[in-house]
Amino acid sequence: MKLQSKNTFALILIACGALILFGKLGPVLGWFVSLLVPIALIGFGYLGIRNGKKLIGGVLLFFGAIILIGRLTPLIGWVVAILLIAYGISVLTKKKSY
Repeated sequence: MKLQSKNTFALILIACGALILFGKLGPVLGWFVSLLVPIALIGFGYLGIRNGKKLIGGVLLFFGAIILIGRLTPLIGWVVAILLIAYGISVLTKKKSY
């Protein structure tokens, strides 16, 4: 199958529709699929930079990173909270030797 512009456009439409449907399938699968878009943007940005299209690649990489950080903010909050609790417990249980 030779990829022409019409075929490429059809494949992009199919992929977008599939992503929308995956987003509606549930909280766990929907959240996972919502991570795929920024990861894909980061990947395409990297490929763009590697192939010499630094402006477009940099823009895709930047937006992908910003979106991914926004999606992972709740997870980052949980990790920081757990680390603070663990550090506090280690400070309380540390034996003083003086």
